[in-house]
Amino acid sequence: MSFIRKMLKNEKGATAIEYGLIAALIAVAAIAALGAVGDELNTTFEAVNTALVNANT
Repeated sequence: MSFIRKMLKNEKGATAIEYGLIAALIAVAAIAALGAVGDELNTTFEAVNTALVNANT
């Protein structure tokens, strides 16, 4: 019976899950931010490429 009481009072697992959820949220936010930056960077490189092609002709 005391083992069950100890298990119910133990919050280490809950804390680990909370840290895991926070890490996952940060990862999702970083992926979204880098995706947006990647799209902008791709647009910039396409504009530079077009300018260089037009300047060469």
